[in-house]
This record gives sequence, structure tokens and C-alpha cells, in this order.
Amino acid sequence: MIGQTISHYRILEKLGEGGMGVVYKAEDTKLDRSVALKFLASELTRDPDAKVRFINEAKAASALDHPNICNIHEIGETDDGQLFIAMACYEGESLKEKIARTPLNLEEAAILASQIAEGLAKAHGKGIFHRDIKPANIFITNDGLVKILDFGLAKLSGQTQLTRTGTTMGTVAYMSPEQACGEVADHRSDIWSTGIMLYEMVTGILPFQADQEQATIHLILTEEPQSVKSHHSDAPQQLERIIEKCLRKDISGRYENAEALHKDLESLIENLKSDTWERKASAQESRPSIAVLPFKDMSPQRDQEYFCEGIAEELINALVKLQGLRVAARTSAFQFKDRDTDIKKIGEELCVNTVLEGSIRKARNLLRITAQLINVEDGFHIWSEKYDRELDDIFAIQDEISLAIVDRLKVKLLGEERNSLIKRHTVNQEAHNLYLKGLYFWNRRLEGGMKLALEYFQQAIAKDPNYALAYVGAADTYNIMGVFGYSPPNETFPRARAAAHRALEIDDSLGEAHASRGFTAMFCDWDWPAAEREFKRAIDQNPAYATAHEWYAVFLFAMGRYDESLKEALRSRDLDPLSLMINAIAGIAHYFARRMDESIEHLEKVLEMDPNFLFANAYIVLPLIETGRRNEAIDIMRRVEPLAAEHAYTLGAFGATYGIAGRRNDARRILGQLDELARQRYVSPVHRAYVLAGLGETDEMMDCLETGYQERCPYLVFLKVDLAFDRVRSDQRFQSLLKKIGL
Repeated sequence: MIGQTISHYRILEKLGEGGMGVVYKAEDTKLDRSVALKFLASELTRDPDAKVRFINEAKAASALDHPNICNIHEIGETDDGQLFIAMACYEGESLKEKIARTPLNLEEAAILASQIAEGLAKAHGKGIFHRDIKPANIFITNDGLVKILDFGLAKLSGQTQLTRTGTTMGTVAYMSPEQACGEVADHRSDIWSTGIMLYEMVTGILPFQADQEQATIHLILTEEPQSVKSHHSDAPQQLERIIEKCLRKDISGRYENAEALHKDLESLIENLKSDTWERKASAQESRPSIAVLPFKDMSPQRDQEYFCEGIAEELINALVKLQGLRVAARTSAFQFKDRDTDIKKIGEELCVNTVLEGSIRKARNLLRITAQLINVEDGFHIWSEKYDRELDDIFAIQDEISLAIVDRLKVKLLGEERNSLIKRHTVNQEAHNLYLKGLYFWNRRLEGGMKLALEYFQQAIAKDPNYALAYVGAADTYNIMGVFGYSPPNETFPRARAAAHRALEIDDSLGEAHASRGFTAMFCDWDWPAAEREFKRAIDQNPAYATAHEWYAVFLFAMGRYDESLKEALRSRDLDPLSLMINAIAGIAHYFARRMDESIEHLEKVLEMDPNFLFANAYIVLPLIETGRRNEAIDIMRRVEPLAAEHAYTLGAFGATYGIAGRRNDARRILGQLDELARQRYVSPVHRAYVLAGLGETDEMMDCLETGYQERCPYLVFLKVDLAFDRVRSDQRFQSLLKKIGL
């Protein structure tokens, strides 16, 4: 069989075989893609029941379109009458293989079970009951996505049952009581089987198992399984309740439908994540922790805001390098700037037990800096100090404050840590001052501010050509300008690459510079191995750098590696819990993973923090449409559209959503806004492509994407996973473009 061409499929290798047939990996020579071909076993070709069951599998699965169900392309027949099904080919392993290695951790098991329940809910909603749910029929892709396989025993609503009443069907260990008795089975039998698999995933053993099949059936009909907790002491009561409800022998006592099971599993996942966080926080309670708030500007002219923020940020960057001290990230700590928030409240929100606050008064070349370290629990000062110095002494003052904090918090300093604590990237006070001004504007991400930031970073470099952090600032500014469309990407990204390269020539240990280079490798060079290598190096050099975890999460979901992406996104959020962008990344990762409800849930939390945050608004409307919440999506777009008038990405997302929702006039109005904006400044043609995709205008959409390819538009990195292009994913031009980008 290997090497033969059947229809337009060239057989490449054998993947496996079972009772019904043999599965081969093949190349679809028409669409240039890998597929799996399942052939009905030759000895069964004359068996009418087997042929009906085989055709039934193709009909059942092809009637379903869901991320957790294997895609069926077609059913065919060879010249000699052998039936075959062409289906999607995935890289990964079966759940059976995964369990055989070792029991899964609780969260992983719950996530997989949740996806199984979600896929079954789709099938049941179409009147299709699988009736042979077992680990061998659950495939897990390398990206952690569940695919339900083998609908050969499925019953379609209104179809005559393939087996007679009184005949057992399915795999005994996973059979429901009604199946074991040969009675009519419905969707609740699939729920029973899912409960069996969840039990097995967590414990590594089956709840009902004997040496003989009849003995196993006896256990299914008469015995209750041992408690999960007797095998896994950490199993929560909520997990026990879910499994117990799945495995009720009285069919009416089980979950009413798979959607109800899915909701309970999602709740379990959230509680497991929360429990993990609480255990981590509990373990960290004995470890010193600190939030450094931006210093207050007490200068007569009130013109030292950049300096006040800069000093606080540099203290954060110095302290975060100490292994014995946990430090709240800048974005989260700075959320409390100019807010009269109780110290205890700050400590609770940032999970820290101390807070550093202070003030700066500058007059001519003289500085007065006050700093106080406060115990969150009782509000008392642990330490305070006042410094009256000249501006040239600012480096020494920072060192004194850092060392005083370490001393008062009883953090033990190793030799290398002491050196990193007082490490200076420049001794030039003017360069340092210009760098702080650049940092001030860069952190605000506004277009005009980014241009000012770049000017200040370049001036800092002119004052000290060996100032590595100033090169990092310039690289990150160019990177953000390229992604946000403030300048053409083929102009900004090469400059970002050069600046990051120069920073690393000066100091190869700078995690921030490696992250900058990874960003350019991802969004401009489309060099996926280099991007991943740089992000990993950045995290290795500076594990507490939340931005490196954030950007790595973006890379991972662009590659379709969703579970890895979610882990990085959550790690980034743990480091910087109040950052709007970092919180939005978790929602966006769920969106690309086709987990719409979770995406909406995460993005709604971001919008609770800031209802006008454009990225969250742009990404929440499509999942709302996908889940049938059309009116909510339209209400959001109407409210936010005036704020997004100069933000091309948000307009593109809104236009696509209007098109999918059938509001073609609104989608065309958005196209007009993008055209008008393009007459004033650079606008990526990919944003027009989003709207055209929503309108179903494929030819013009592909022209825009091709233009985007010529311009190295950064948003093309999401082509592989973006739902906006699902309608055209099989288009030859689209497939060709993915190949050129390396996706």
C-alpha cells in the first residue's frame, strides 16, 4: 500500500490498525496537505454491517464541525471496492498512550476532559451519540487540543440502530450499565464513558476492572468505584462529585447533557488554578516580598515625573535579580500611582508583605530623596531615610536604598547578587537622565510618546555609545511602532534588530535585549526557531521579566501551541497581575485555541479593569459572535468605535466581526475608515484583509494579504491560527502564503 496513489492521495506510511481497519498517513496531492486515510479492513468488505458502520462513521463525523472533533474530508472507494475515509492528520498521541506513561496531573486531566465534553456537546446537539468513547478514540495534538475519533458506533438521530437490543456494543471497560445490558444507549452513555476516562486519567487505573469481560460487566452493574481520593490524596471534593455524577448507574441521575458536564469541569479547572496560585502564595509568604511604588514629585515645578518613575523602575530592576526576594512588576505596582490606596489593600492586590514609597524634590542640581519601607500587615515603617545630595550622586543613592531594603528584609546576598544589585549600565548622568525620559514615554505606548521615547533613547546613546539599556529601549520602541502600525514595518523592524544586536554586543547577559531580538525575529524575520531561542534565553537570564513571558506566550499561540502559550501567559500574569495587556494575552490565547467561553471570561475581567482598553475590546467581539452573543458584540463595537478611529487593528477586527454578523454596510463603512486613515499614515493592508475576510470577498482579501507579505506586516504571524481566515483556509493562494511565511 505504501507508495501507491489512491484517488488523489499518495500513501506515505502506516499509522496503525484496529478491528475495523487500517490507517495510513497520505499526501493530498490536490491541496498539498497531510491526511489520514482509514481503510475498511479487507476481510470486512463483504460484511454489510461492517460497511454500514464504516459509512456511518464518515456521515456522523462529517456532520460535525468543531475543534475537538476530527475533521472528515471525504469518503471514497478504490477500484477494487475497498472503502476509505480521508480525514485530518494530526501530530500527537492518543489519550491511551498518554495514560500508559503516567497518570495525569489534576489540572491537565480536567482540561482534557473539558475538551472531550465540549466536543460531545456539539455532537449531541446534532443528535449524534458516539457510544464508544475510550482513550484509544481520543487523540491529543502536540498543541494539547483534543480530537474525538472513530464515530463507527455512533447513532444518528432518526437512524435505525445498527445493533439489536440485547447486544452489547462498545468497549467493555468504558461501557455504561445500559450498554452492558444491551439496552438503548443515548448521550448519557457518552457522559458515563467520559467519567471513566477522567477517573483513569487521574488515578492511572480503571474504576471497574476484572480479568474477564463478564466479571467487569458485573462490577459496572453492581459495584461502586473506589474513591479517587484513595488513589490521589490531593484530589478535591469537586472532582469526586463530577466523577460520581458521571458514573451514576441510574441514567436519569447523570449529567443531563455534556454542556452541563463541561461547565462543571471548567469551574474545576479555575478552582485548581486558583488552588495552585494559593499554594504558591502560601509558600511565598515566608519569603520577603516588596512592591516599589513610583516616587512622588515634590519639586516646585512638578516637572520630575519621569525621574520619579525612573528611579522606582530602576530599583525594581535591581531588586528583581535577587533570588531571595519577590518583587511586584512595574506595571502592577504603578497602577497605584496618584491613588490614595490603603497600604494593606496594595499588599493584598500585589501579594506582597512590604511596600517601598518615597518622594523626590529637585531644585537646580540638588536632590532631596525620602524613602520608607512599610510593613503591609500593620502599616508601620520598617525603615526610612532621607538623602540630601547632588544630582551626580543619584547612582550612589539608588545603591544605598537597594542595600538598605535587602538588609531590613533580611535577604541573604550572594556575591554575584550583590554585584548585580549595584550594577550600572552607564556612569554618565546625562545619558541616564535621557534614558529615564525615554522610558517614561515608552511605557505609555502612545504614538506621539513613542516618537519622543525614541528621541530620548537616541540622545542617551549619543551621550554614552556603550549604554546597553538605551539600545534596548530603542529596539523596543521600534518593535512597538512596527506592531502598532505607527511606522511601516519594513522600516522599523530592521532598526529594532540592529539596536538589540548592539545591546547584546555590549552585554550578552541582558534578558531584555534577548527578548527584543526575539520579538523582531518573530514579527519581522518570521524566523521561528530564532524567536523561540531568544525568548527562552531572555527568560533564562531574567525569569522575573514579565514581558519576556508575555511575548513568548504570543509566539506560542501564533505557532498553534496553545497549552504552552496559556502556561506562559499565566506565568506572565502572576508576575504582573494588574497589567492590562498581559491579562488580555490569556484571553487572546484562549480565542486562538477556539476556547471561546474562556476567552470571553478572561477578556471581560480585563474590561472590568478598563472598559476602553482597545486590545481587549478588539478581541472579545469575535468570540461573542462565535458563541451566539451577537447583540453584545455589536453594542461593544458601537461604544468603542469612536475611540478606535485611529487604531487600525481594532477597526480591522470590528470590520471582520460586522461582516461575519451579516452587517455588511457597517463592515464597508469600516473599510472606508481604514482607507481614509491610510491617506494620513501607514495602515497595514492586513487590517483591510480582516474586513474583507468577514465579507467573504476572497480575491481582494488575498491581494491585501500578498501586499502585506511584501511589506513584512507583523500580523501575518497569526495567519495559521486566526479564526477570521477559517473560511479561506483551504484556498490554494492562502496555503501558498502560509508556506512562504513558514507556517
